[in-house]
Amino acid sequence: MDRAIVKKHLEQAREHVAMGGQHVARQREIVAELTNRGADVTEAIRLLTNFEESQDMHVAHLERLKAELLECDEKQQAGGSEDSSAP
Repeated sequence: MDRAIVKKHLEQAREHVAMGGQHVARQREIVAELTNRGADVTEAIRLLTNFEESQDMHVAHLERLKAELLECDEKQQAGGSEDSSAP
């Protein structure tokens, strides 16, 4: 993939990870609030689990993109890239 495109996707992935982290943290707060009130937390925990699984996927995608950018940079250093912009 073109280095510029990888950088764009990497920035989007970083945003997804940041937002996902916020969603997970807030849902954990909601579960705790409901638990303290003695409310049924079944659905809140189900949603938290979904958020955590999505976050794991976002983080894995971010790591793949970081590796891909590193690969692009290595190719560039070897003289095999047209894009010479800095990371």
